[in-house]
Amino acid sequence: MKLEKSGNIISAVEDKNRILHAFIVTSLFIMVLWFVRVFEFVTGAQLFYFGIFPGKITGLIGIITSPVIHASFSHLISNSGGLFFSMLTTIYLYRQSAYKTISIIWVLSGIIIWIFGREAYHIGASGVVYGLMSFLFFSGIFRRDKRSIALSLVVIFLYGSMIWGLFPVDVTISNEAHIAGAIIGLACAFGFRKLDPPGKYEWEPTEEVDESDPDEYEMHGETKMMKLNSYAGAQRF
Repeated sequence: MKLEKSGNIISAVEDKNRILHAFIVTSLFIMVLWFVRVFEFVTGAQLFYFGIFPGKITGLIGIITSPVIHASFSHLISNSGGLFFSMLTTIYLYRQSAYKTISIIWVLSGIIIWIFGREAYHIGASGVVYGLMSFLFFSGIFRRDKRSIALSLVVIFLYGSMIWGLFPVDVTISNEAHIAGAIIGLACAFGFRKLDPPGKYEWEPTEEVDESDPDEYEMHGETKMMKLNSYAGAQRF
């Protein structure tokens, strides 16, 4: 009799639903950013006052609102691509930790900016982008599974130049937000490294265990391999 190894088998339908979910959530969020920018442009409203202003009590509101406010359309465009990739990928591949990670990066990076940032209004979603990119990259280092490692390489290949945003090369750019996001993303990658173990897709070949072979046995839901002669020679201390 042949037994398939137990594991998390992901069906094609489930995988499609996961992709669709990640796409819808990410698209809706980016649409909100564009709606806010268009509203500000059409009405002439000065929404940058809802950004983070370090050290001021009134600037605390920006911890929640600053990522959805952008200084210009070019500013928003520069963030939209990286945000779409990083958020969609995080939600799709790391469902158990995705929303925790996004929330933690959003809030804690804002707090760091409020404490250590320059005295100016800090606005834009780039801190969240750097946080998610950092999370994706370091997840490959901490998890060490093929999926996460491959994704780390993709992040380096596509967005490796983002590292220059960590340095104060332009006084109009909040590198403090980039640094804060990257640090919190790294911390989330380490803290959630045990969540979201990679599943096996139904189209992948499955390993089989021969139940009639006395050299194989099953324990705690995982198939273990052990030679009988090795087991017989083991002693307890």
